[in-house]
Amino acid sequence: MKKILYSALIPLLSILSACNGTSFPEERSGDNGDGTFTNPVLWSDCPDPDLIRVEDDYYLVTTTMHLMPGAPIMHSKDLVNWEIVSYIFDKLEETPSYDMEGGTVYGRGQWATSLRYKDGRFYAYFTPNDQPPKGWVYSTTDPKTEKWELYSVLPHFHDASFFFDDNGKTYMVYGTGMIRELKPDLTGVLEGGLDMQLFERDSEENSLLEGSRMIKKDGKYYLLMISWPRGGIRREVCYRADRIEGPYEKKVILETPFGGLGAGVAQGTIFDDPQGNWYGFIFQDRDGLGRAPMLMPCTWIDGWPMLGDENGKVPEIMQKPVQGQPVKGITNSDGFDSPELKLCWQWNHNPVDDAWSLTERPGYLRLKTNKVSETLYTARNTLTQRMEGPQSTGTVALDLKGMKVGDKAGFSAFNSDAAIMTVECRKDGKYLVLTEESVKLHPRTKAVLDVEKKVIEEIALGKDRIYLRIDADFRPGDTRDIAKLWYSLDNKKWNRIGNDYKMRFDWQRFFMGTKFAIFNYATHENGGYVDVDYFSYEKINNQ
Repeated sequence: MKKILYSALIPLLSILSACNGTSFPEERSGDNGDGTFTNPVLWSDCPDPDLIRVEDDYYLVTTTMHLMPGAPIMHSKDLVNWEIVSYIFDKLEETPSYDMEGGTVYGRGQWATSLRYKDGRFYAYFTPNDQPPKGWVYSTTDPKTEKWELYSVLPHFHDASFFFDDNGKTYMVYGTGMIRELKPDLTGVLEGGLDMQLFERDSEENSLLEGSRMIKKDGKYYLLMISWPRGGIRREVCYRADRIEGPYEKKVILETPFGGLGAGVAQGTIFDDPQGNWYGFIFQDRDGLGRAPMLMPCTWIDGWPMLGDENGKVPEIMQKPVQGQPVKGITNSDGFDSPELKLCWQWNHNPVDDAWSLTERPGYLRLKTNKVSETLYTARNTLTQRMEGPQSTGTVALDLKGMKVGDKAGFSAFNSDAAIMTVECRKDGKYLVLTEESVKLHPRTKAVLDVEKKVIEEIALGKDRIYLRIDADFRPGDTRDIAKLWYSLDNKKWNRIGNDYKMRFDWQRFFMGTKFAIFNYATHENGGYVDVDYFSYEKINNQ
């Protein structure tokens, strides 16, 4: 076990060191500790949410695209404190691009998963938004203890949602109001079954209209969708009918900005608790952070599921639906003391399994070079976790003794535009280099065409151990989406490197929020490695 000493010079960290073993900051969530929580309930990149209840357990799936393992399943007892309990798949191997061969899958991979439960089994459907066009159904009996298995392969349905009707029929609702009946066993489409457009757009719906989620209540069918009229803000609409075939009528059920941002809150689902209370779980685009979900009341008024408080607004602070549950978080510290990688971590694209180890040097994560790359954007085995708001801090400790000339290792605020702290191993020693980089991708193959690179600062190092830190600030105002980068050679005296870095979101490239990323790759030859001693993380809820 390892002991870590933290300086009082780090104002954002409050970390106590135990005499035996590593002590990290406590996990944090939106839980305020007084029976309330603050929105966003998950202040991190968790887009396209689908949420279901099984008795008094809640399960959530979100989109993670090119990150592996993919399609995280999160569990909660109170809708506020969430933990990752499994992933639907470990890798995708449909094309070589998942291994960064002949292209990449940045911004592709797993999209908009539908999660459902029926007759003792969980089912999940997603499309990879890639070629060849198809969708996969995975299933398990228990996401917390049993592995997800590929169940069937279906056609590609965009932003799709399973709907299990109470008459035994099964449907896929997708696109812009399309529906297709499936075989009851979910192994394919039902020939001769329902296949139609449920409604025609009215004059208001002149732009984005997707993100389908269908429920049935009191004999009526409700289809929820994100709507974004030209010149307006994103909003949630509901189409309602007495028969699944229609006719449908429409109502806007949420149309409001939130949190000092102009962006509207839209796309998600509604559900009830065991006591019959209803809630909405709907996300908002928050630029450099990504797309963060809000938890809000859902009130049935004249047969419509109206979202938000009595004024139709997303509440900033709200009573937790269930009291007394322990605080949990989906981004966590890691001392790498276990023989298995924690579920909070995801690799950038499919990992090279024999090029990383938690056992070769117990108590450390060993990252070996495995592929000669010119840039971080084509390097394998980059390990990531989400950043969180309002503020968060990640610190990584690296042992550099195993590096070879030409190797590059470090820590990044990683996205299609990134701030990267790189230790470069050269013939005359090791240097810490801060760069700001922006990747250009091929529009079809997503191959890396070019990386615009700006060297900000370079520092000669005289030691084989370094500590790198990133402070992320997502509070609205002048500090919004700002990353501050630091380094230390003794974990006591911390030095700023570079200036404030503005984190960005680009849906045409990565289509996700900025991540903490730990990396090591070769530019000359393989054979080197770095040992990651720990990753320490703290979410700061001060607003």
